[in-house]
Amino acid sequence: MRSLAPGIKLITSFSRDSWYRFFILILTFVFYTTYHLSRKPISIVKSQLHRNCSNVIHPADLNITDNDTWCDWAPFDKNNYQNLFGVLDNCFLVAYAIGMFFSGMFGERLPLRYYLSSGMILSGLFTVLFGLGFYWQIHSLWYYCLVQALNGLVQTTGWPAVVACVGNWFGKGKRGFIMGIWNSHTSVGNILGSLIAGVYVSSSWGLSFIVPGIIIASAGVICFLFLVEKPEDVNCTLPQHHESVEQEPLLRNSSSNEEIFSTNTSTAVEPEEDHTEAISFCGALRIPGVVEFSLCLLFAKLVSYTFLYWLPLYIANVAHFDPKEAGDLSTLFDVGGIVGGILAGLISDYSGGRATTCCAMLIIAAPMLFLYNKIGQNGLPTTIGMLLWCGALVNGPYALITTAVSADLGTHECLRGNSRALSTVTAIIDGTGSIGAAIGPLLAGLISPTGWNNVFYMLIAADVLAFESIMVYNIEVRGWCGYTTRQRGFKEI
Repeated sequence: MRSLAPGIKLITSFSRDSWYRFFILILTFVFYTTYHLSRKPISIVKSQLHRNCSNVIHPADLNITDNDTWCDWAPFDKNNYQNLFGVLDNCFLVAYAIGMFFSGMFGERLPLRYYLSSGMILSGLFTVLFGLGFYWQIHSLWYYCLVQALNGLVQTTGWPAVVACVGNWFGKGKRGFIMGIWNSHTSVGNILGSLIAGVYVSSSWGLSFIVPGIIIASAGVICFLFLVEKPEDVNCTLPQHHESVEQEPLLRNSSSNEEIFSTNTSTAVEPEEDHTEAISFCGALRIPGVVEFSLCLLFAKLVSYTFLYWLPLYIANVAHFDPKEAGDLSTLFDVGGIVGGILAGLISDYSGGRATTCCAMLIIAAPMLFLYNKIGQNGLPTTIGMLLWCGALVNGPYALITTAVSADLGTHECLRGNSRALSTVTAIIDGTGSIGAAIGPLLAGLISPTGWNNVFYMLIAADVLAFESIMVYNIEVRGWCGYTTRQRGFKEI
């Protein structure tokens, strides 16, 4: 008998269930990559909307009435442009934070495929409308604020939906590692968004928004055509979300290739109608750990989103790079975030300590932020190294909480098999974090005129508060000391 080709052997070594899980993982990865890809251009374009016009060569036929601001884009040609940028960021982030608390409840009650695809198409529309302001010569702050607010509102469809979908397909066994890799979509989206926006920022900055808008809208169409919400919809095995003494993982006797996509699955393949009711908002808050991790994410996301929206401008102002170079260099922060997210997930899987992993990375991040501000611009190699380290330490806990931790809490044992809490829990945690994401860039806009040092002191303080939010209520330490959740007064929901 002839031996099969190596490629065919590899393909056939995976089961049908494994291929579906791999397909869903890739699909949701692409979807949320496009969400962040469409958010990033505003941070790149800021340095183009308000420039140092003395360094810009103007056309000979242009009648210049103000030599200081002739090349700027009104209304951002004023001295308070940093405050205006902060307001612009806040319109998106406040709408996102408010909408997120409702988005999770909608996600539990509506088909995820329709909910996610409509959100991406609408987000693409509003992103394009922002870019069209360049071609329509719109100089009204209200127009850009309105478009940003509407975009922030529809982008809340993304995170609860994709986490719920991945949580439906994957069990708890290697969730931290799988989601650590999967969560790199955030950084990949930021990187691609920076690179795409950088291509057009110096010539026609409107395209820096229009191209990402078309991309996310196209992804919405793909979502409508291909997304499978639950394994039972295609007769695949259901994931086992809770460890059981009586039940051994199926993978003990299966190939290692299938392990990562079939961890802790049950043998039941029969589709089953889910008659459990979606959990209430207050019921989700009673799940042990939801409040603690929500507060931690508030401060962690404050730091991460301040870098997301202000790092290119900081690099341009302090290191005197042009807008494209500053945008390209800022992507190193997201490269470090990819590594940090994967390491956080891997360490938490093997240690069994999600909160402890977050605490360790947060406490190291504080002095690293201080060093970056002091020596981060002392030569290109130092800048690259510091950006990678800061990205890993800042985004590692953020990635872990928004993925593996949210999925763990949304399938907590106190829910007694009710799987319809995942989207609501994810929305509560990320919605609380989004409050910090709204506060951070706004504070940066208000503080930066007094000096970038003060901005970094604010970020360090937020990082310490994130550490303390978990440390005061460290569930794992209490568990290691024999202090159970029942002793904390929680009841089964």
